[in-house]
Amino acid sequence: MIQKSNGSSRRILTYPAVHPCDSISAVTLLNSLIDLGREICSYKSKFFSTNKRNARETFRQITNLLLFLEEIRNATSDPPDQLILSLSELHLTFQKFRYLLEDCTRDGARAWMLVNSDRVANQFRIVIRAMATGLDVFPLSVVDVSNEAKELVELIIRQGRKATFESDPDDKRAVRDLMRILNCFEGGSAPDPVEIKRILDHLGIKKWSDCNKEVKFLDSEIETEYANGENKRELELLSSLMGFMSYCRGVIFDSVDIHSQHLNGQCNSGEALKGINGDDLKCPISLEMMSDPVTLSTGHTYDRCSILKWFKSGNATCPKTGEKLRTTELVPNHVVKGMIQQFCAENGVVFAESTRKHHRDISRTAMAGSLAGEGATKMLAAFLVNKLVNGSVEEMNRAAFEIRVLTKTSIFNRSCLVESGAVPHLLKLLLSTDSNAQENAIAALLNLSKHSKSKGVMVEINGLDSILHVLTKGLKMEAQQHAAATLFYLASVEENRVLIGENPEAIPGLVQLIKNGNDNCKRNALVAIFGLLSHPGNHWRALAAGVVPLLLNLLKDSEREDLITDSVAVLATLAEKVDGTVAILRRGALQMLVGILSSSTSKTGKEYCVSLLLALCVNGGLDVVARLVKNPSLMGSLYSQLSEGSSRASKKASALIRILHEFSERSSAASVTRSPVLPRERFVHVW
Repeated sequence: MIQKSNGSSRRILTYPAVHPCDSISAVTLLNSLIDLGREICSYKSKFFSTNKRNARETFRQITNLLLFLEEIRNATSDPPDQLILSLSELHLTFQKFRYLLEDCTRDGARAWMLVNSDRVANQFRIVIRAMATGLDVFPLSVVDVSNEAKELVELIIRQGRKATFESDPDDKRAVRDLMRILNCFEGGSAPDPVEIKRILDHLGIKKWSDCNKEVKFLDSEIETEYANGENKRELELLSSLMGFMSYCRGVIFDSVDIHSQHLNGQCNSGEALKGINGDDLKCPISLEMMSDPVTLSTGHTYDRCSILKWFKSGNATCPKTGEKLRTTELVPNHVVKGMIQQFCAENGVVFAESTRKHHRDISRTAMAGSLAGEGATKMLAAFLVNKLVNGSVEEMNRAAFEIRVLTKTSIFNRSCLVESGAVPHLLKLLLSTDSNAQENAIAALLNLSKHSKSKGVMVEINGLDSILHVLTKGLKMEAQQHAAATLFYLASVEENRVLIGENPEAIPGLVQLIKNGNDNCKRNALVAIFGLLSHPGNHWRALAAGVVPLLLNLLKDSEREDLITDSVAVLATLAEKVDGTVAILRRGALQMLVGILSSSTSKTGKEYCVSLLLALCVNGGLDVVARLVKNPSLMGSLYSQLSEGSSRASKKASALIRILHEFSERSSAASVTRSPVLPRERFVHVW
């Protein structure tokens, strides 16, 4: 009967309570209401950062009401049906109480609950009065309880109607202090650290990880606001709070009490996926793997695109339950999305990010969102760069780590740090003998390399040598992995592709990473080489470094779909030139490539396979065509690309089919003295 709430799928300060069904029995409703009341009282042991006094009053009222309800249950095993109306209203009210208390005690939402403390206090008042109204219609005359119990109910009703439920004075004072600090940020003046610490103490934020939870929560709320209509005033307040908490995280706390892999969500992923199969992660409407899971007020999750189509068709119900929706608000389900991403990674399934969401994320992080948020970020950037310049080794490492975190998802943060001069000092830190400092510095530079101006800065001050030092001699495998990814982003500029390729350590270093690195290293090295091959002069360098046999071995041994796809992409690019084709054919790779085309679950991988086979035919001549014609499975795979592949894949498949058909026709006519007519257009890689 009790619907368990799920904090990850319900937006904060929403109360999707469900009215009990009409056919429910009084005894079932009574038992469920008592269980729900006990669950509410269990929140007494939790920390309330705001509205402490209102919460205490709520617990007192609920405790008194439980005494009355338990006396009814003890007095009779079959309560009369006349109780159903009142008990139903109380059950609805108890659900709202639970949601409210859940929000008041939620980790990460403390700053947001503080600035909404008046609204929360009013909600306490509304729900307490709703409870009094539910008791007002309670038929006391039909239950056999003591006069003391009846008097207790009447007392609860009177107190519920008279209760004022205002914000705590301490909450009001903390809000005033917080707004004064936000005004400092907005005006470009540094706030008083003592005042900041007083607010953090009030909220119970005592360490770096507490602050980080606040930042992550605020970021998710900003994302939801963008998705649901962009309430400008709410967005500005959220952005200001996020700037404040980011500043606190970087300036106020001297140490980090969490490992970097926790920040990237890499811990215990296998445990989270136990018992989960692909069907559990598919949209109930489209039956496809969800790319942007969102949750309705009923608690059921759908892919955003599918549920929006459902609403646009005139439906205002939950597709799974048929229940009429009181609100069509869609709450992003980040937990489910993370599970889908992990499931796809571990099972070789390509995870398709929502294109719409990707563009929305880019636009929302390009600006600070508020003047206070902008001021806080600029002050934080200046503080961190000063630590990189004048700090101890430990402080430099701490600053590099904070820059790494700040630049992971925000374009604006990257811009502020580039403008503050972080890049040259991070490059110097790459030569550190401290493995953590080196890793944090290269990870920060990786994030900054996505910023257009940063690419130029890194190359202009000879930062390439330092990055290559980490690639080839990095103290941690993770540092080498980040260095390879940094080269990929730098290689998006044509001039950089030339410079990187001409450095004698670059391409051989990437090839060695494919040979000796873990799967993540291999992946980053592959995409970096792929980017460098956009410059024709780098083809022979990759061949000379021995990349072809490594890639063919990777295709043979790897079970990861992304590694297979990336390997085929590099081979397809190399095969554009005759020397690349020769290197691939010498290794007898044709049969294996045909097998990959038929077995791959990646559309992109299939497309590259077709491109590679076409290039081998064009540059390899008659012998290659003859061997492909003899393969019975190839033609079926090619024809499937005509209908299932992209327009480019279809075009490539069509060209290859034509070559194979022409060869077969000439062979059957015993006219094999001439080479088959091949398309004049030389093969070009897809991306």
